[in-house]
Amino acid sequence: MTDQIIISLAQINPIVGDIDGNISLIKDARKKAERDQADLLVLGELCICGYPPEDLVRKSIFLEYIEKQVLLLAKETNDGGPAIIIGAPWRENEKVYNALLVLDEGKISAIRYKHLLPNYGVFDENRVFDLGPMPGPISFRGKLLGLMICEDMWSSDVTECLDESGAEILIVINGSPFELDKPDKRLNHAVARVKEAKLPLIYVNLVGGQDELVFDGGSFVLNDDLQLQVQMPAFDSAHITTKWLKSESRWSCATKSVQKASQNIDGNLKAVYQAIVLGLRDYVNKNGFSGIIIGLSGGIDSSLSAAVAVDAIGADRVHCVMMPSPYTSKESLEDAAEQASALGIVYDTIPINLAMEAFDKLLEPIFHDRETDATEENIQARTRGLIIMAISNKLGFMPLTTGNKSEMSVGYATLYGDMCGGYSVLKDIYKTTVFAVSRWRNNNHVSSFYGPKGLVIPNRVITKKPSAELKPDQFDEDSLPAYDLLDDILKRLIEGEASIDDVVSEGHNKDIVRKVWQMLDRAEYKRRQAPPGVKISSRAFGRDRRYPITNGFTNIISRLGEK
Repeated sequence: MTDQIIISLAQINPIVGDIDGNISLIKDARKKAERDQADLLVLGELCICGYPPEDLVRKSIFLEYIEKQVLLLAKETNDGGPAIIIGAPWRENEKVYNALLVLDEGKISAIRYKHLLPNYGVFDENRVFDLGPMPGPISFRGKLLGLMICEDMWSSDVTECLDESGAEILIVINGSPFELDKPDKRLNHAVARVKEAKLPLIYVNLVGGQDELVFDGGSFVLNDDLQLQVQMPAFDSAHITTKWLKSESRWSCATKSVQKASQNIDGNLKAVYQAIVLGLRDYVNKNGFSGIIIGLSGGIDSSLSAAVAVDAIGADRVHCVMMPSPYTSKESLEDAAEQASALGIVYDTIPINLAMEAFDKLLEPIFHDRETDATEENIQARTRGLIIMAISNKLGFMPLTTGNKSEMSVGYATLYGDMCGGYSVLKDIYKTTVFAVSRWRNNNHVSSFYGPKGLVIPNRVITKKPSAELKPDQFDEDSLPAYDLLDDILKRLIEGEASIDDVVSEGHNKDIVRKVWQMLDRAEYKRRQAPPGVKISSRAFGRDRRYPITNGFTNIISRLGEK
């Protein structure tokens, strides 16, 4: 005996809080599914309101509006077209759940609540949602579907219950944000669930940027023999309709459509670059900014940030300003101008000499008998920040900061200076990766990029020694360990949460490790005042890694001589 069902998968890019806009995306996806004669359309977690909604779900008016619009959407399924599986916050008995709703035949035909709520890293769902009961399968047009929501797939408990209750196909709706190696982790969890239940599995993720998170799509289908039947693209909205056949009491996906991502180093660099492009694009567009303003210094960080900005929103919406001081090198001036020309962006030069002289005169009564130090360097950075903010105010362009994770880790940045801005694409990218990603972009181009193909970052920018150029003959390595050394230590301290002794045991000098740890600890107050940026690693600054600014344990560690 053979049976069949047609299931469409849609990974859409919702905006948190834009209920009407998100429902419009869902309706568009349903029209495609209807054209494909689908029985069922599956979308991602909380796609009605966007993910994560955070404290919006504490507002009754927010939940009331969602309930009203979902019921109206449900009525539209009375037209004989495909049913819809959506995610939405949902109230029942004065509790609020992260819910999966099945809309069919003009009504909400089934509801399932998320059973496992993530409360780690960037997730704190326990704060706003109630824990749902263990779910059983639902009957859909004679088929038993085992429905799960994201975290429910990350352990065996829910799958085991669904399997024992007679589920025939597992369907998981997700809001799973990107980080390196995350696609493999998702697939490995899915494989484990398929092995345990011996059931095929559909996994549908969201796509798009939301503040510091980027949802990378990559939805997929696994048959019960662990064959990857469908792999949807990463970092892009997409739709696919799949045909399912039942033979000898087993369901399998007959549609084969696999877009495998590269798993090598270049593949990782591509994923990082695509993530920061998408994160910036959505942050600018979803928040209604007309464009981006960047201080272009001729250094690697601002150069990569400018390339990302153009790839994200187009050259006509990017404005760069070179703000030279007496310490700015001829090479930096040339490199910035060369890149601006290659990218086709608006480029202005505003020397800060006069401002530096004015501040010297203003502060001379207080500073006259004191030696020149980092104070005067910071005045240069803050002067540039003031200029960038002035242009931002006048033109309505969002300032893009250009600091990387290495600098933010050790506090090698100036508050109210180069940290001035609304967003940072390099916030979670170490300096060594900045160089690697820059080289990758010069040699690669993706169709979704607005920027030109070819060399968009001058080679000299990549090869010259990094310098803030705030005083004569200044280089970053005068104040910091070499970046390859620094980044290795930082990765162990931050992502690995290693002790000082653990890092030393890996071959690093104890005095250098201790210095780096101290800088990392003391810079927390700066990081708290930094703009949001795209999460790339497993421990990004912000929602991911939260340390107290006032921290007496630091003194204890220093006394003990270890961390």
